[in-house]
Amino acid sequence: MRAGIALAILIGATCTAMAGSNGPYIVIPGRPGVPIIINGVDASYSVVEGDWGLGKGIHVQPTVYGGRPVLEPPVGHYYPSSGREPGYGRLEIEPAGKPRPAESFHESTSAQSTPQPPQPAVPLYPPAVITAPPYGGAGIQQNFGDPPRDFRDRTPLKPRQ
Repeated sequence: MRAGIALAILIGATCTAMAGSNGPYIVIPGRPGVPIIINGVDASYSVVEGDWGLGKGIHVQPTVYGGRPVLEPPVGHYYPSSGREPGYGRLEIEPAGKPRPAESFHESTSAQSTPQPPQPAVPLYPPAVITAPPYGGAGIQQNFGDPPRDFRDRTPLKPRQ
């Protein structure tokens, strides 16, 4: 049973790998009566050879074996009800006399920054040290009278009064 499943997987993988081969192809149209035209040749039900397409990094001109050339139908010309070919260009009639002068127009633009409110003056000689308030941001009172302890000092702390 296992050998049969393994053989089926092997055959399925081989068929999938062979789908991208570079051999000749027989062109069958998707709809009857709609031709497959390759470079001006009707390739319906014929053999096409050449490695080309969107999935490839190169473009090689395909060779069509058994196709027939497609003649482009003659394009008719349409003339209005008069039956004559229309004239070339536009028919412009210049008015008699001198044309009116155009209105005067002037446009200007400018840009500037928004005026700022007056800023408080910085003292000419600011203090050398700025002290922090006695209370921290979390509401804990700070003691600036005692120097900080050395972290290597193992003596017990004195109780506060």
